[in-house]
Amino acid sequence: ALQMLATVKKACDDLDNVKKIIKVIGFVNSTNDFTSQATVMNGCSDFLGDLFGLEIGQHSRSAIGVNVLPLGASIEIEAIFEVK
Repeated sequence: ALQMLATVKKACDDLDNVKKIIKVIGFVNSTNDFTSQATVMNGCSDFLGDLFGLEIGQHSRSAIGVNVLPLGASIEIEAIFEVK
């Protein structure tokens, strides 16, 4: 989540320019029998809610289990932000 926010800040000059987080999608590297991808994504969603508050930080979300991610990553997160 921190790397994603650094990218957003660079793109819009300041995180105060974020009007709304629209959607967060998380790809979680998982075994076939792991079914708690949504729980893994709670960390990101909770962090964004704490940082931006409910009005801006509340978003829709998808959590998807995958068997491999690039560079051995355990999670990959993408998001859609509305900015000023």
